Amino acid sequence: MKKLITLVVLLAVVSGFGLTANAQDDNWWATAAAPYAGVTLHGVSESTPPSNYAADVLAPQFEALTGIKVELEPTSWDQMYDKAIKDMEAGSGIYDFVYIEQDIVFSYLAQDYLVDLTQALVDHPELAAPDFNFDDFTTFIDDFKNAEGHVFGVPMEAFVKIYLYRTDLFGDPEIQAAFEAEYGYPLAPAATHQQHEDIAKFFTEYGEENDLDLWGTTVQAASGHSSSFYEFFESIAPTFGVYNWGINEENWKATVENGGQMNSDAAKEALAWWVSLLQYAPPESTASTWDEVAATFAAGRAAQGWVYGENTAWIASDPDRSQVVGQVGVAIPPLAEGVMEAAEAGTGYVGYYDGGAFGIPHSSKNIEATLLWLQFIGQPSVQPEWAAAGSRIVHDATFDDPLVVEMDAQTNGYYTLLQEQGYLFKGAPAHPFHAQVRSVVEPFIWQAIVGEITAAEALDQAAAAADEEMARLGYGQ
Repeated sequence: MKKLITLVVLLAVVSGFGLTANAQDDNWWATAAAPYAGVTLHGVSESTPPSNYAADVLAPQFEALTGIKVELEPTSWDQMYDKAIKDMEAGSGIYDFVYIEQDIVFSYLAQDYLVDLTQALVDHPELAAPDFNFDDFTTFIDDFKNAEGHVFGVPMEAFVKIYLYRTDLFGDPEIQAAFEAEYGYPLAPAATHQQHEDIAKFFTEYGEENDLDLWGTTVQAASGHSSSFYEFFESIAPTFGVYNWGINEENWKATVENGGQMNSDAAKEALAWWVSLLQYAPPESTASTWDEVAATFAAGRAAQGWVYGENTAWIASDPDRSQVVGQVGVAIPPLAEGVMEAAEAGTGYVGYYDGGAFGIPHSSKNIEATLLWLQFIGQPSVQPEWAAAGSRIVHDATFDDPLVVEMDAQTNGYYTLLQEQGYLFKGAPAHPFHAQVRSVVEPFIWQAIVGEITAAEALDQAAAAADEEMARLGYGQ
């Protein structure tokens, strides 16, 4: 009985300490935010699961603590980018914070669009939250630092573009036997491009023979949308050993004759292979961006494919949105010979490490209040539920949280793969001319997708256009 009383007292003390600590935290936020109570912050972001969680869950929590209202506008990638860039270019101050995708941040830094968050916290020590520390983040935060190591964005999502496959199909004994009888090797997640193609052909034919709404692979090949450029150059080309869009970063050239790789034999093989997969992909593939590819896989319409990791959790666990709950496996994408070795050595990479951060434009009229909001979403305490809901992890410690461990099991090891093999993936190259070169290259990729020109012709013309654009911008002179 004495032990029970002691335990009750101990629990009461611990519980009381937790309440006191929480009350102290709440008091800090209320005190720090007092000068800004009643302010409304406006932000824009891409409509992704992590962004929607920030808008629907974190913003109301922050308002309850601080009296500062947050109106976050999740919208399409096109609209998000267009609205943010126009606001920052004009200095109009419509948005107090904007979504900064990992691949565009270097262009923003070159234009001096963003507030230096490291310096802002030095200048305003009274606004430095006690439970916020840039050191808590994974190395992904390095993508939002300048040469001096100052941070310009608080990471809010980070994930790899992963190979997903249907475990129910790949694990079916009859399907396994039929596949091995036809191709001479066991059915398993594709390790090579030839295996991916074999699997795509097999399941497309299997769907036809069994009157199923099923194809062999996804292909993110929207003709007329930048998502197809990104799928090829950031996900497919690296698996063939073509990195950094095929641009030589020593002399800023893309053409082979000038030292680049954009129109190399490996790049041409990669594009021809990727376009050829359309015959085994659902008919919506030539209109599919990242959102449609995720929806296609969730609807059970593809046996395998590249899917942005931010969608993995809901595809694997949400029966209201997904038809393949409990039937999703994850793996490293198929690779050409030598690519894994290059990734392990740090001279190459196997695919795209994507994600973004919230940053503050210089034009914001509420910089100090927004600094509080960015620290709020960067606290350790808000990370686990956010990670489980949006397949994103930006803090190292989040991997060990019970919520994440449980979701890891439901996704057949997605979070484990992210933790243990995430280093094999890489974000977009640090090109300050990112948007300009993309815009001159992508029309040739679209022409190859619809069959107007061959893959070889597309990349020859794309590389020449890239060289010309970089020279026009003052690179490679």
